[in-house]
Amino acid sequence: MQVKKFFKLFIVCCFIISCYENKEALPFYNSPDFTPIFEEPKSEIHIIKEFVFTNQNEEDFGSMDLVGKIHVANFMFTSCTNICPVMTTNMTKIENEFENDEGVQLVSFTVTPWIDSPELLKRYKKEFTQNSSNWNFLTGDKKKIYKLARESYFAEEEIGFTKDSSDFLHTEHFLLVDKKLRIRGIYNGTLKLEMMQIIEDIKTLKKFN
Repeated sequence: MQVKKFFKLFIVCCFIISCYENKEALPFYNSPDFTPIFEEPKSEIHIIKEFVFTNQNEEDFGSMDLVGKIHVANFMFTSCTNICPVMTTNMTKIENEFENDEGVQLVSFTVTPWIDSPELLKRYKKEFTQNSSNWNFLTGDKKKIYKLARESYFAEEEIGFTKDSSDFLHTEHFLLVDKKLRIRGIYNGTLKLEMMQIIEDIKTLKKFN
């Protein structure tokens, strides 16, 4: 009898744990319409394509530096005076939460790379933060950045998916990407409340991913 009771208790515990894990799991996003998929797809999962650009320290930085780490990406430019300063300020909230945590990376891509040199990006970064080693501002070839933004990060959702580099890229989105370079969240980078959500979602990924 005791064995049967123990077995039943074990089954119940497994069920509760399973429900808890499913509740905590974040969706996957396989397409620019951001239809959430709450179970890991059996077919191929969309991942961020390989890239290498130049950071504010004039060093190569790319997707291989992000494998095995959670990262948040956004797209900005230093001469932007409306949403970009707001987004960058909001990104510092994530930075402060995960300060010195090399397992969480922040990546800001400039959408005006013909203007934003590494030196300019370095000065821009210093306006918002002085001590972050896990926040890279990237510049490089315009066509490659725009293609990566629209086709890998789905930065402009469906509207921007078919555009090319002749169409200016401007978006308020923050993209959350897991250790395997799979998109797990999209957020409005101009809203402080969204930063609270992305911080919680990063903690979830750190726990379950």
